[in-house]
Amino acid sequence: QKVMRLESSQGKKSQHAEEAIFYMNCRAAYLTVFKSSLENIKSKEQLSLVLQQAGRNPCQKTVNKYWTSQTTTLNFDDFCTILKKEKPATKTELLEAFGKIDTDNTGYILHDELYKILTTRGEKMTRDEVSAIIKQADFNCSGKLDYNKFCDLYMTTSEQCCKTAREKLEVDSRLRQQQFGNQAELSSEGITLPVSKPSPRISRKTDHKLAPTKGDSRTPSRPSSAQSCKASISTTISMGASSNRNTKLIEPDTMKEWQCAQSKGCFYLEEDGEIISHKYKLHLPQRSTVCITIKPLNVHQVEGKSYHWLSVDTALCILKENETQENLQLVSFTEQQNKEMFGWKGELGSGVYWLLPFTTGCRLKKVKPQIAGEAKLVYRGEDGELALTKEFRAALLDIFETIDLDGNGLLSLEEYNFFELRTSGEKCDEEAWAVCKENFDMKKNELTRQGFMDLNLMEANDREGDPSDLWVTLLSLGYNKALEMTEACPFVIDIYAEKCKPRIKAIYLEAGSSQLNRAICKSVVNKGEGKVMDGCENIIIYTYKAGRRITSVIENKSENKVIIHVNNEQSKNCLSNRGLTVFAVEVAPKSMMVSQHVMPLNEQEEWLYNCVHSLL
Repeated sequence: QKVMRLESSQGKKSQHAEEAIFYMNCRAAYLTVFKSSLENIKSKEQLSLVLQQAGRNPCQKTVNKYWTSQTTTLNFDDFCTILKKEKPATKTELLEAFGKIDTDNTGYILHDELYKILTTRGEKMTRDEVSAIIKQADFNCSGKLDYNKFCDLYMTTSEQCCKTAREKLEVDSRLRQQQFGNQAELSSEGITLPVSKPSPRISRKTDHKLAPTKGDSRTPSRPSSAQSCKASISTTISMGASSNRNTKLIEPDTMKEWQCAQSKGCFYLEEDGEIISHKYKLHLPQRSTVCITIKPLNVHQVEGKSYHWLSVDTALCILKENETQENLQLVSFTEQQNKEMFGWKGELGSGVYWLLPFTTGCRLKKVKPQIAGEAKLVYRGEDGELALTKEFRAALLDIFETIDLDGNGLLSLEEYNFFELRTSGEKCDEEAWAVCKENFDMKKNELTRQGFMDLNLMEANDREGDPSDLWVTLLSLGYNKALEMTEACPFVIDIYAEKCKPRIKAIYLEAGSSQLNRAICKSVVNKGEGKVMDGCENIIIYTYKAGRRITSVIENKSENKVIIHVNNEQSKNCLSNRGLTVFAVEVAPKSMMVSQHVMPLNEQEEWLYNCVHSLL
């Protein structure tokens, strides 16, 4: 057991070290282009440049993926997210790409052939751009490109960009202090300041400019709490087992006679840990008392069997649309609880509302797979024809249930397009849908379960039994190689209205928006307890407990950015969405951001939230 604990401890240290190196490289690259990590990326050109400084070589298609027609700025956190998704090209990958052109495996490509390919295929290059490549003496000779030398130079140049950025960061001690939210130059004999006494609850009704909620979840190189800190504040909350007795959702008997609208949806976990989900518009034709609920969806319905995603926390942010989609007013969050269901009951006026699903990330998070083998997806029958395995068919039926948002047993073009956007990033147009109608089973212009199965079988046949593309689909939908859904959480939303027929429609499938971040902060500030940090009246920590969730928000009223060290080492039976017990967050001037969400690790046991926020 000691050996296992030691290995676990070493593994955590290694993971933290990797995270620290990653964020150092991110910051180093960012600060070669911008003066501060609080400065925003304001154009496609800046995005392309800063990605190049980080050792990436983005094509225009990649840049367009992150800088859409709706994008006005991207911040440092967005940049880190992009770097996690866009891995640098390896030499092996580059050689494989050239090898597809050099079918004779000579190690060379004729300039004429290279010119033709680069100016006519894919993202076309200009004559001048191609000429600039073939004029380089280091890897060109006798009208040919030596692509082995080219790859060597490419990798060396990329590594040198990163190295130069890191060296620049190390030389500037002021920037080095920003790396992980700690002040490495200060004496290690720092004095731990006394914890401040709780101050009265502080109510804030005004809106603030909000920083993104992600922040920098970086591991300090010296994680002992409050050392070298200017000021600190402690918050302790003791929670009983299954402490949701005061937030029970009361459903009146008469509600059975109310009119109902329902839609399914799903939370999906990205490679970088970001969570995306469907977002909805709710239409109410007249003023009415309503009850809105959300809960994880049990797609299997197997008696007595429990699944990971059923324990994932779910909530809805209810926003009222005033004239435009950008002008949204917070109504409430679904905080009343009935087992795994969360809901809100009250009166709403006629109009359009946005329902933004929300999960803290405490339970839906990346886990290291421990899978012995890979499930088989297809096989050849006695007649030599490909067929889907029983296990894969079962997974596809579950996927169908999840993406059939209206629950009518059929997939409309809109529902299918959410599936396509998630798995391939592309949409199916009316013309392609008509082709589907000719080849696959449909009813009322909607795809049946059998049609969906046949569509996936066709994909397997197109690849002559190679399951690679099928695995891309499954992994993007949260499945692991054992065909278990571990990185997704399907949910179902129900809206009951007393006096009218509500209508709900899924509009987007995307990451949490600025409106959601703003609403979370505003809700915590208005409903939670605020404590002013002793010796620093411009820093306020708000803490709010709602059922089985505790959320803390940091408000920075000063004219300067601040770095706040967060320590949860004294907490017991707790899960933080940050995934770390000690981390740091950078808060921009005159703004606020979520510090963390915390939930019990085991809901059947008592849990203690003990958090120290310290100003560095």
